[in-house]
Amino acid sequence: MTWYREDTAGVAFTVRVVPRASRSEVIGLQDGVLRIRIAAPPVNGAANRELVKFLSKKLKVPQAAITLITGNNSKNKALRITNPSATTLDELSKLG
Repeated sequence: MTWYREDTAGVAFTVRVVPRASRSEVIGLQDGVLRIRIAAPPVNGAANRELVKFLSKKLKVPQAAITLITGNNSKNKALRITNPSATTLDELSKLG
């Protein structure tokens, strides 16, 4: 059982963001949710932009492939990656 869900539209998963960290990094899984520290404040969408940028590099996908489904103004967010490659799925499985 994986912590992310694959469907015809791509891969969906939830994250819990800890803003204003000293650096952006994956903390790990907790209760099926990926915890991520983000080195940006939760002001004017800066943390959301940093989250997408960080995951884009980590998962080797373009930033445009990552969509914030829910949680625009929340620490708990649902994300979707469209058309993930085998490399992306492998990198995603390593995060948890």
